[in-house]
Amino acid sequence: MKPIPLSKAPIDAAQRKAIKPVLCYPVETLPRPDIGAYRAVREGLKHVRTVVVPARDAATFTVPAGSFFRIVSTEGPQVGDLNLFNQHDLSERFYTGKTRALNGTHLGVGDQLFSSFPSLRPMATITHDTLDWYGFDEFGGSVHDVIGTRCDPYTHNLLSGGGQYHHCCHSNLTRALSASTGLALHDAEPHVHDVLNVFMCTGFTRDTGQYFMKASPVQPGDYLEFFAEIDLLGCLSACPGGDCSAEHSSDTAKCYPLLVEIYEAAQRPEGWVAPVVSGYDRTHGVGV
Repeated sequence: MKPIPLSKAPIDAAQRKAIKPVLCYPVETLPRPDIGAYRAVREGLKHVRTVVVPARDAATFTVPAGSFFRIVSTEGPQVGDLNLFNQHDLSERFYTGKTRALNGTHLGVGDQLFSSFPSLRPMATITHDTLDWYGFDEFGGSVHDVIGTRCDPYTHNLLSGGGQYHHCCHSNLTRALSASTGLALHDAEPHVHDVLNVFMCTGFTRDTGQYFMKASPVQPGDYLEFFAEIDLLGCLSACPGGDCSAEHSSDTAKCYPLLVEIYEAAQRPEGWVAPVVSGYDRTHGVGV
């Protein structure tokens, strides 16, 4: 519960609160993908490999630019935490904050996942979602959010009074990235970043504004599909919270594996070109 305000409301409080909001980022000029062109090439997809993400653990995978990949629910309801990197440069990685600012709190078909500064370009485009029927529920919850960070051992330690839990998503992603790249564990950890919470159902409470989770609607066979805009290194954790209906960072939830299926397209979407890095000159006003 938020504390009672200590300051007396000013006489014009109602007028101040009644001011209409303004969108931070008007996106009318944001280049949008031709989702019809992307979907037109889905019919000829060729499955090339599958990566199994064990329950309560993580795995990495690579996807060439122009290919598709799916995150698939298998044996039961399970959410996943996704990190994405430029396969050739780990410093270019998924930027949840800017993706949220440009697309909204929860992602769906046609939304693009943007990379970090200074590149700021689409890394992947969502092309299909078997949970797109969910929308927003009566609590303000929806799926595939870019508002949560990832469950981690530091917050767990803080809230539990010193507990040590090693299979939360942050640690899972760190171990998997270390094993994949050959980086030492402590060198790999700084590359792990805020995630796309795949299949997770989340929102904010209306009274206190707190981040909430509820049982994911995902069922075996559901999947979220992406088109790789650049060569990608993905890292996916099968969250120890299972469907996140009760808690995460524990061994009590029922958890299941996830699959990552990579597909080769017979042709590129009509008109598609690989996204270039940001055109900003990076002088930051010096010498101008």
